[in-house]
Amino acid sequence: MKQAILKATVALALLSCKRDLEAPVPSLAWEEFTSAAAVRLPGSTLQRIEGVYTLEQGTEDFGTLAPAKWSYTVNGTDTLYQLSFFLEKQSAYIICEGRRLDSSILLNGYWRRMVNTETGRIRLTIAKEAGAGSLLNGATASTSVVIAGVYGFGETVPDIPIRLRYSQPLFNATPFQILAHRCGGRTADLLPASENSVEMTKLAARFGATGIETDVQLTKDGVPVVYHDATLNERLIQKNGLVGPVKNYTYAQLYALVRLTNGEHIPTLREILTTVLYNTPLQFVWLDSKYPESIAIERQIQAEFMQKAAAMGRQLEIVIGIPGEEVMTAFKQLPNYQSVPSLVEYSPEEASAVHARVWAPDWTLGLQNEAVAAQQAQGRRVFTWTVDIPENVQRYMREGRFNGILSNFPSMTAYYYYARQ
Repeated sequence: MKQAILKATVALALLSCKRDLEAPVPSLAWEEFTSAAAVRLPGSTLQRIEGVYTLEQGTEDFGTLAPAKWSYTVNGTDTLYQLSFFLEKQSAYIICEGRRLDSSILLNGYWRRMVNTETGRIRLTIAKEAGAGSLLNGATASTSVVIAGVYGFGETVPDIPIRLRYSQPLFNATPFQILAHRCGGRTADLLPASENSVEMTKLAARFGATGIETDVQLTKDGVPVVYHDATLNERLIQKNGLVGPVKNYTYAQLYALVRLTNGEHIPTLREILTTVLYNTPLQFVWLDSKYPESIAIERQIQAEFMQKAAAMGRQLEIVIGIPGEEVMTAFKQLPNYQSVPSLVEYSPEEASAVHARVWAPDWTLGLQNEAVAAQQAQGRRVFTWTVDIPENVQRYMREGRFNGILSNFPSMTAYYYYARQ
């Protein structure tokens, strides 16, 4: 009897843990939003909605300020625009699609806290008399623009009031890169896609990122793929019996036999860069080079995609990341290596020696304002990584001189950047 009770208790605990380790995007069903009368917002209206909003209701769950910014994802001939609100409290964000219904603007989406698994549905409206009429007719946003609606927890029908009032434009006085780790975020943070996947890359801008960091491995047959760990393991892939280093397998084997946690295949570097270039507004890609053997082919692919971006008139910078001396030795074997766009993590002297575009010190080394200023005086930008604690992001923006921050929580970085006075 005791053993049966023990087994039942363990089973219940395991089920509870499983439930706790899920944060699915809730249903976005809203009949009014999907009705035939609701049409896409005019492109000219989108930018006018952007800005920093003050919460007049909902502060207990989301805080007092909410910078709002549009991003987009291109799917074939269709472009889907999403409005993201970045929130201070518990590193939350809201992601919505927008439509026009008569003279009102509807925003339908979901919210999520990055510090836990809490999520829920949200329905917002800008009524004609609350500013929608003016925005749709070409006026810029003012404090008369009010977004009102309801939100809920999980799949419950939203019924908790929320109200936001426009207060100021988004801060953009100082150019700053908001970089997302592992193409947008970690698998461990229960996002809607696996880290370092094509699907995650498409989500990165919605989370506030202006650029991404991605991890480059080399397969047995010399194909550069994007995957963080050196080995296949159940932290990142579905159980399939394959073990050992990624470099022990051909790309064909990985494509046929391996699926990431959420079912995606391990992408090639070309797939990730194609997605960035043609499907997102991302402006910066940091190739975190895991092995010196990949440097030569990374350089070929980097040059190819930067040429494609230039031909499109697209603002996109791709840098080869140099994390240590072994990769640096291989990098210096490249023809005209000093003209190759690069990022050096470990040494400001080496960053200067190879004419790197970026020096990227670990955040644990502190502000290093003098060293940062010396690099900037040489025309070099300085990014720090990986900053995930709100207090550190605030301090590094307030007291530091960095040109960008790499984080697992880009929505948090976006909040502190865009909400600046």
